[in-house]
Amino acid sequence: MKPPRIEIDGVTKYYGDVLVLDDVSLSVAEHEVVCLIGASGSGKSTLLRCINRLVEFDHGTIRLDGVSIEDERYGGTGLQKRVGIVFQSYNLFPHMSVLDNVTLAPRKVHKVGRRAAEDKARELLSLFGMGDHAGSYPEQLSGGQQQRVAIVRSLATNPDVLLLDEITAALDPELIGEVLKIIRRLKDEGMTMVIVTHEMGFAREVADTVCFLEGGRILEEGDPAALFSAPERPETRRFLQRIIEAGRL
Repeated sequence: MKPPRIEIDGVTKYYGDVLVLDDVSLSVAEHEVVCLIGASGSGKSTLLRCINRLVEFDHGTIRLDGVSIEDERYGGTGLQKRVGIVFQSYNLFPHMSVLDNVTLAPRKVHKVGRRAAEDKARELLSLFGMGDHAGSYPEQLSGGQQQRVAIVRSLATNPDVLLLDEITAALDPELIGEVLKIIRRLKDEGMTMVIVTHEMGFAREVADTVCFLEGGRILEEGDPAALFSAPERPETRRFLQRIIEAGRL
């Protein structure tokens, strides 16, 4: 039997004296989409960033395909090649064209030749409706277009796992739909994803598993239909009630 693609076991993280993640455990199967929900400050983004070691944790273990992410075989860029991440703020280099943004990591970090990197980048950009913008610069693009480029950039290294951290938070409402459409497509293609989101309707639609976090702990996890319609924990019910009252579910 294959191990989970991602296995998080007893992860604890402090920032100084503040406990941010409290003995968190979670398994993510290959091709599964897991959405992390909860109020700001509940530990969602920190947990996400621990998976590819952007944040170092204090205790516990995270394994990728059964191997600890601290194993020496993931040294250098090995982990970053297999685990892509997209942030809410795009983080595109403003002085570089779309094509150069997308090909930078394959060429400089993973030593892919320029021709091969550019061919792959153009293929991906066309796939996500950005083929005509390869020569554009970030300031010439809308927020939704920049976020699509950021997603393409993460896919350019052929990752096994994609981490998405509030990727619609900085977008105007009319642009959110075009980005969520891409995530649905990636799900249909079998990409393993862990997604931090405040878009509850999207989480209910796209996730295989939804995890509710509060106080640095996963208090409830399960099938989205069950969790959103009949949550077991009172904390989950209170959170969802606030979401409903705000008109976001």
